[in-house]
Amino acid sequence: MMDKWSPIEGENQRKRVCYFFDSDIGGFHYGPGHPMKPTRIRMCHSLVMNYGLYKKMEIFRAKPATKREMTQFHSDEYVDFLNKITPSNMNSFIKEQHKYNVGDDCPVFDGLFEYCAISAGGSMEGAARLSRDKCDIAINWAGGLHHAKKSEASGFCYVNDIVLGILELLRYHQRVLYIDIDVHHGDGVEEAFYTTDRVMTVSFHKYGEYFPGTGELRDVGVMKGKNYALNFPLRDGISDENYKLIFEPVIRSVMETYNPSAVVLQCGTDSLSGDKLGCLNLSMRGHANCVKFVKSFNKPLLLLGGGGYTMRNVSRAWAYETGLAAGVELAPEIPVNEYYEYFGPDYILDVKSSNSDDLNTQAYLDRVKRIVLENIRQIGGPPSVQMTDIPSMPIDDVVEDPNKDEDLIPPDERRPRRLLDSRRQADGELSDSDDEGEGGRRNHASHREANSNDSGGLKFGLGVGILAAGLAATTHGAGPSGHTVTARVAKSPIGALSAMDVDPTPSDSPAVVGTPSTDKPGTTSDDMAVDAAAPSEKTSGGSQT
Repeated sequence: MMDKWSPIEGENQRKRVCYFFDSDIGGFHYGPGHPMKPTRIRMCHSLVMNYGLYKKMEIFRAKPATKREMTQFHSDEYVDFLNKITPSNMNSFIKEQHKYNVGDDCPVFDGLFEYCAISAGGSMEGAARLSRDKCDIAINWAGGLHHAKKSEASGFCYVNDIVLGILELLRYHQRVLYIDIDVHHGDGVEEAFYTTDRVMTVSFHKYGEYFPGTGELRDVGVMKGKNYALNFPLRDGISDENYKLIFEPVIRSVMETYNPSAVVLQCGTDSLSGDKLGCLNLSMRGHANCVKFVKSFNKPLLLLGGGGYTMRNVSRAWAYETGLAAGVELAPEIPVNEYYEYFGPDYILDVKSSNSDDLNTQAYLDRVKRIVLENIRQIGGPPSVQMTDIPSMPIDDVVEDPNKDEDLIPPDERRPRRLLDSRRQADGELSDSDDEGEGGRRNHASHREANSNDSGGLKFGLGVGILAAGLAATTHGAGPSGHTVTARVAKSPIGALSAMDVDPTPSDSPAVVGTPSTDKPGTTSDDMAVDAAAPSEKTSGGSQT
């Protein structure tokens, strides 16, 4: 397997990684022509498995979130609405659809509630396993739906799995840091924790006539949460170099000042170059550098998905970042997999930046960075939190004893599939049944050649592969369109506006400042023909997650 990945140099501490995937996620479809396609998650999973990353981490199929768990953040009425509406009865809920913003960007489709439950369940169980020190990094690429509000769908998002995951982390952790590198502002998460100092939200996003219209530099939180919401507004076309120059100093300062005990990183890939809805210019490695940098702080880390609408690039980036989390760098040659045709004509694991202009001038970035760092300094250190007894929740039983029924399995039956998937192969471990041929160990003797065996002994072929192929994949889509945004809770004093001007005159000198999953994705033909119901995959001006 060394030909498919190599250990990352200089990384001396192996992370315990839990990876959540539910094969059912590939069976949902937002509708014809919709840019959001859950198939991208199955494409990513196919790369993860065929690169052999299942040997470096535990794989789980999380228990879908229940209505009760969703109502930890969302209103009871909204969750009930999501649970009962279907394409066949949606005409009976016209008033409710308008009330909850369900319709265009957030359509009603078959299995809507189940889709939301899978997404939220993975993030909640990942957070629960982190809190109980069962892993160091938890990954749920089906999560990261950061636009959903308490009683409103928005931007292709219905249930905010990020908020639910953070609430689970807050049961055990005093302070949680949320970082958002999606091209769109993480408005739903910011709004949920806008008045508290127990969660700091940091969002790097395109701002200015762009969905969702929030995320201004002056939006820093209110009451106890003042200065605990940070926004770094960007212009079109930011490059890897400039993104690194703003991301690393800001996050380093946040880590030193806020000192969170857990981190949630939303890895929306619509900030990659060439995204159908995005307008930034990051390469795959520029995007992955954010994951690598946040990982270097050795905090419990929850990695989530998010936006991303060019499926072949989304799956490339998330697979590569899964490898980084597991401590390996994937080889550039994409292995044969169920979606191999998508990655032509070069079949390389890379997303390159384009030659588009970077409208973020050095003066603009330096001035915004100075203001953001000043907001961080005003915190004055990590806030103290009075901890209480940890409340009991239904998810506790699932995480604490996933094998409670194991003794009931008859001893003559073969081991459950989940036991194989939840294991991780230790470095240096050799198992002929699983990895014959890795590292040049394959026996090349042929039974067809009489003299191929010098010793004259018999050679027996050994089985390879421990995962069964899954079902054929389908495609999906969804997307937010620019709609009216709720007014911000509070604004900074008018007198502070001049200090927040980020466009100085030329003479102004800027200051530098569950149960395991075994499914593998099915096959499809070509990225342009993914949506069987939509001959041409056009996206109208809208938003995304």
